[in-house]
Amino acid sequence: MSGATRDNREYAVPAGVLGLKGPVEKPAPGTLPLRGDLAHVALAGTHLAAHYVIPHQRLVGAAGAGLRLASRDDSEVFIQLAPGSRFELLDVAGEWAWGGPGPQGPSGWCRASELAPESA
Repeated sequence: MSGATRDNREYAVPAGVLGLKGPVEKPAPGTLPLRGDLAHVALAGTHLAAHYVIPHQRLVGAAGAGLRLASRDDSEVFIQLAPGSRFELLDVAGEWAWGGPGPQGPSGWCRASELAPESA
C-alpha cells in the first residue's frame, strides 16, 4: 500500500473521545474486519483494536478471490469473492492481503495477486 491514496469520504473517522460502554462480544474469526492489532475504521465506535485503518479500495480480480483465516496456502478458503466485487484492503503481508467487502464483513486473507491491478 506504499504511496497509495486512501479515500475516507465513505467512512467518517470518529471525532472526539471514543469509549466502549461495556463488554462487547468478540465476533467469530472471518466475520468482521477486526483483529487484535487492527480494525476497519468504521468499527472504531463499537470494537476495541490497537489501530483503526481507513481501507484502500480495490476490486477482486477476474478469477475471484478466496478468503482464508490465515495467510497460508494450507488455510481453507471459507468464502469465495466474485470477480470485480469490492475489496477493502486493510493490511498487506508479503504476497497476502487482508480485508473484505466492507465493515460488515466477511474478512480474511487472500493472495494479493487475486486482486485486480490498481488503476493509474
